[in-house]
Amino acid sequence: MKFEKLNDNKIRIILTNKDLNENHIDYHSFMSNSVETQDLFLDMLERAEEEIGFVTRDYKIRIDALAMMDGDFILTVTRMHPEERERKELSKEKTNTKCKVKVKRKIQDLQKSSDLAYRFGNFDDFYDFVSGVHASQFDSRKLATHIQLYTYENAFYLILEQVNFEHKNIHRLSSYITEFASYVNSPEVYISKIMESGKLILKHNALTTALKHF
Repeated sequence: MKFEKLNDNKIRIILTNKDLNENHIDYHSFMSNSVETQDLFLDMLERAEEEIGFVTRDYKIRIDALAMMDGDFILTVTRMHPEERERKELSKEKTNTKCKVKVKRKIQDLQKSSDLAYRFGNFDDFYDFVSGVHASQFDSRKLATHIQLYTYENAFYLILEQVNFEHKNIHRLSSYITEFASYVNSPEVYISKIMESGKLILKHNALTTALKHF
């Protein structure tokens, strides 16, 4: 984890795979803003104050996350001066949040589900994603038993069944795809609904055949 001060009110944090593993957080959990991720954010803000003097107490904070193809994340943290009347409320909220940090929580194990589902708002987003995967020479062979594309309620869904979570490119996929799509929670239930009511667009490996068909 590296900290860089951009100006008085903005810093950059580089978060690596190792940092996530040490905090028992995987990519899906990180991008879905899980409880564990929120705890990690609080820890990062405390370390930023210790290491580079970036104080966030009594400030409104905005955190922008950019997922890189190598699996790392670049976080830009911006602090904004709140109105004077909001300072006490923010202080109380921060105090309450810190109390919650002390509570032990069970880490979410997303690998209990063997399937993954991602929602693309339109086909252009899916095509741009596949184009990026193709350009980076991403190897999707043996990534999952089936990788299919469905359309359902004016959106497109990439369905990965029986995912190989040991695949060398699973982390790269998880980080890169979030630039174009959103992770679908409770994928097993949702996948059944999509397969029943949606329209199948690509039956075979959608990551390797999409560019040939469109």
